[in-house]
Amino acid sequence: MRTMKILSILTKGLVATVSLAVLAVTATGWWTYRTATTNLATDDVIVPDTPQPSTSGAPSPLRQPPQDTTILLVGMDSRTDAQGNPLSPELRAQLQAGNSTGEQNTDTMIVIHVPADPTKKAWGLSLPRDSYVNIAGGFGMHKLNSAYARAKVAKAGQLRNQGADQATVDRESTTAGRRNLIATINNLTGLHIDHYAEINLLGFSEITNAVGGVPVCLNEPVRDSYSGANFPAGQQVLQGVDALKFVRQRHGLTNGDLDRVRRQQAFLAGLANRMFSAGTLTDPTKITDLVNALTKAVVLDKGWDLVSFAQQLGDLSAGNVTFQTIPTGRINLATPSDGSAVEVNPNQVRDFVQDLLDPPVQQQQQQENPDSTKIQAQKQERVQKIASVEPINAGAIPCVD
Repeated sequence: MRTMKILSILTKGLVATVSLAVLAVTATGWWTYRTATTNLATDDVIVPDTPQPSTSGAPSPLRQPPQDTTILLVGMDSRTDAQGNPLSPELRAQLQAGNSTGEQNTDTMIVIHVPADPTKKAWGLSLPRDSYVNIAGGFGMHKLNSAYARAKVAKAGQLRNQGADQATVDRESTTAGRRNLIATINNLTGLHIDHYAEINLLGFSEITNAVGGVPVCLNEPVRDSYSGANFPAGQQVLQGVDALKFVRQRHGLTNGDLDRVRRQQAFLAGLANRMFSAGTLTDPTKITDLVNALTKAVVLDKGWDLVSFAQQLGDLSAGNVTFQTIPTGRINLATPSDGSAVEVNPNQVRDFVQDLLDPPVQQQQQQENPDSTKIQAQKQERVQKIASVEPINAGAIPCVD
């Protein structure tokens, strides 16, 4: 009974921060209180980092107290399990994942910030994969989702030249890729990533099966031959391969990658609703299924004390988590070598993050200093107009395109 109670608390904690976090906490709760620890993959990816200063002189976002936690959640477009083993042809066919040598790009990147102050809301910030940014490691301007792959390929070449065996090449180049992605996002946002959680296609599919599907809602029916998405308008419950199709579609959507990000945020909100309302956290069978799914496909950073983190999240509910997207410009920015990308201004991103970390003054302070408030409101309006749309609250199931 004690183990089940702990698992429930841990699972609730990361569902509240939403999605991939739920994976991390559930798996680690099991890891801590069971014996099969070897099934959970970890990697030493968190290193000290100094954010780059803003080129325009804009202030860098405030670093919050150590008790605050900032997590990078990554959905990996890979055809391997968490240990790097290729998926079987049968599994790849089931997931419609193509061949086992597919690119290892990061399709989904969401920063989750959980404040130590329980009166403040937690937030998730999506970073579109096609954002055209400066890639850490000296790779120059490219799409954000290539930060991992570029560093991995470079490190692999270096190790091979040094005569390293293939196992060492695979292990150390993968770590280099993850670290480079973290560094790129630190530099772009001004944040410092404290923890890392990564899930692949297999894990995403199996977690939706474990919870009995996730409720979503579409404004219009969709049919897309690229992703295989073929869904009616309105509310519906998706799981397995259908859930993958829902979050991977971008062709046929007006705003392409930005609309796909919106889909992902809505899906995570639906996952939170499912976890809290369907008895998942009190059902030993469902928790066991979740654990089995997650240990196959989740990678966490080493040294993450998830039990303490879950306790920090104990009182956090889905309604106290919102999802937003970084400010973006043109969605069809022409690039020298990366095709069409999403335009991103790093200074606007940092301003936006700063306002999330240090929200505008309360109404009482606004009345005391109306001139200052007017300036702040104008700044907020300017930055918010560049950001995508209204935030998604994890306490509801929003309809999206």
